[in-house]
Amino acid sequence: MSVLSILFPDGSDAAQQSGAPAFFGDLNLDQIIAAIAVGKEEYNLPPLFGVSLHDGDAVTFRHEVMRDLEDERLLDDLKAFARSMRAVRDHLAQLEKRYYQHQKERWLLDAVTIYIAAVRRLLEDLSAAACKSRGLRAFRDYVSRYAASAPVTSLAAQTARLESELSAIRYNVLMNGPRVEVRPHQSEADYSAAVEATFERFKQGEVRAYTFSFSTSPEMNPVEGQILDLVAQLHHATFSKLEAFCAVNRDFFDPTIVRFDREIQFYVAYLDYIARFMKAGLKFCYPRMLQTRKEIYAAEVFDLALAGKLVGDGRIPVTNDFHLEGPQRIIVVSGPNQGGKTTFARTFGQLHYLASLGCPVPAREAQLYLSDRILTHFEREEDAKSLRGKLQDDLIRIHQILAAATPRSIIIINEIFASTTLRDAIFLSKKIALALIKLDLLCVWVTFIDEVSSLGEQTVSMVSTVVPQNPAERTFKILRRPADGLAYAMSIAEKYRLTYDTLKGRVGP
Repeated sequence: MSVLSILFPDGSDAAQQSGAPAFFGDLNLDQIIAAIAVGKEEYNLPPLFGVSLHDGDAVTFRHEVMRDLEDERLLDDLKAFARSMRAVRDHLAQLEKRYYQHQKERWLLDAVTIYIAAVRRLLEDLSAAACKSRGLRAFRDYVSRYAASAPVTSLAAQTARLESELSAIRYNVLMNGPRVEVRPHQSEADYSAAVEATFERFKQGEVRAYTFSFSTSPEMNPVEGQILDLVAQLHHATFSKLEAFCAVNRDFFDPTIVRFDREIQFYVAYLDYIARFMKAGLKFCYPRMLQTRKEIYAAEVFDLALAGKLVGDGRIPVTNDFHLEGPQRIIVVSGPNQGGKTTFARTFGQLHYLASLGCPVPAREAQLYLSDRILTHFEREEDAKSLRGKLQDDLIRIHQILAAATPRSIIIINEIFASTTLRDAIFLSKKIALALIKLDLLCVWVTFIDEVSSLGEQTVSMVSTVVPQNPAERTFKILRRPADGLAYAMSIAEKYRLTYDTLKGRVGP
């Protein structure tokens, strides 16, 4: 039987996902996911963030849950449930570390007690919340049925009875040298107050305290273990019930409850992560997702990985806009180096991937395309072991990307063919651009070859800009306008150390 999921409407499971998608490093998504998962390592969240959705209704399903969790009270209630479940797991972990059987049984009973209370409290919280999402409503109904089921009500009743019986046990321990004796408690009088009052008149100033404090450590020494065994003999009936209870209820977890405990952290972790950016004034939105049309747009977008570094220093990233309409499919980004071109390309990829997870995206407003895959080609260091030159490696990689791409794919290319001559780079880039146009897919291409931006109605030129009064100062704004032809000239000048600053330094005063 499939287990109800709060992430996947069809009940599919991402537990088998191994490794991050190939493009994570290029888009810095590995950094983003790692930051989201900080402090929640016990849930193994990265595999959940490594599985994108390809169905618009599945994305909407997650949007609904995210919107429900914008209710801070419900979010706090779910965090309280997570703490209770963590306490249950801690008890079970302690149980495995204990040596004495009766102590292990008590740890298990306490774990069941916490679990039952957590489930009941969760049902109360979900019932009190105005949940509108299909996911949380379905899970609330499940918990209602589960909590009222005969096995659970019987387990709760047994647990309560055993807790009551164990709490009522009283016994006396008599110590005489090395001899320790355990006797039934017979309500002997407590003479401590009378003895203290008798000797009070002999008290002179501060005296040494001889009060004994019992250890709070869960570890038991051999003497304590033997005392517990003797107590169990005195109360044989109760401890026999405890033993029988533990034998039957070692696997008390419900699979759907356990799955919810992990999967809900996908939402909680992401909302906690973006809260710091929203507090800094950055915008997030639920994008409209397209599956048939490709007229996408987004306003005030930013690189989430870069924002993580800047916000920590009290700064915020520069935001940008983009849009494609009609037959337009390829955004060609040119302009001076260090002007934010690669950051813009990463932002485009991050935006579409996070949208495919059903998460709010870093933008004031967005309409995005739900792709079947994201493919990236970013510049890499030459690998001496491959026995291939830089140009050959670029060609092999881009050929593999084009072979894997479909009309529903998104491709992001960053600075290809920088190692060859301008003439060859233009020739090869045009060939690749025509292949992309034929596939009719979405693409962002960062390049110094301006000719790519004017190959046809499918291409759109965007340029990284500088401060007009000081061309050396970057604005990090990427604007939609014709390529100005300066990017390659500048790169050549930098390559041959012919920039103004370099020449000035060489000539001297």
